Amino acid sequence: MTDSSPIVAKKTESRVLVQLCTYNELENLKLLIPLIQEQLPDTDLIVVDDNSPDGTGEYVKSLSDDNPHIHLISRVDERGLGSAVIAGFEYALSQQYDLLLTLDADLSHPPRYIPDLLALMESADVAIGSRYVAGGGVVGWNWKRKFMSWGVNTYSRWLLGLTNKDNSGNFRCYRLEKLAEIDFQRVRSTGYAFMEEILYRCHRVGCRFAETPIVFEDRTIGESKINMTEAVKALWIIFRLSIDRLFGVTVRKA
Repeated sequence: MTDSSPIVAKKTESRVLVQLCTYNELENLKLLIPLIQEQLPDTDLIVVDDNSPDGTGEYVKSLSDDNPHIHLISRVDERGLGSAVIAGFEYALSQQYDLLLTLDADLSHPPRYIPDLLALMESADVAIGSRYVAGGGVVGWNWKRKFMSWGVNTYSRWLLGLTNKDNSGNFRCYRLEKLAEIDFQRVRSTGYAFMEEILYRCHRVGCRFAETPIVFEDRTIGESKINMTEAVKALWIIFRLSIDRLFGVTVRKA
């Protein structure tokens, strides 16, 4: 007797890489990496460190010597969140991962939300851990910090045509197949404006977006790298990107 039932292909598990960008985050990493490993025990993690004088790079190197899932990119002559994230993008693409999950290294993005982000990737190309959708929020900010965040998000939605509620956070998951379409050589920002810029470029290559609520918890160890100079740079770069948008400047690789 012949079995005529259809053959159902087994779902292939996506290869996920978690990325942390660091500068003087030693004490936070000691707490954060175990929390990430609780959520994703067999998933690879890469730390892109900008030559931290507090020993962050040396600590990660010591972990990687004993754990094949932990990797380090140590940058000596470069600095900035945007260029560090791109270094992680390029590593993930070269190693043929499917998804790249990014979060801040200062414990402001609780790893307990990681499963929610990954669940969105069933139908999205970019999943965003959002402070500004229903159920999301911020703990530990004063009114100036809240106003600055509201302002840059409103500004980027208006000038760049983005529809997401939270365009300035780093708690995200990207589908690398779509990132591969973007020409990183055209990226203007090396700092915090990269968060808005990469969403603009993802939008331009047709990415599908989704958001899930998170409660952002302001750092308790170390100092924030965001300052007024970075905020002004971000506004200027977003404005320049709006001109690119107006004139249809390509974001794709040639």
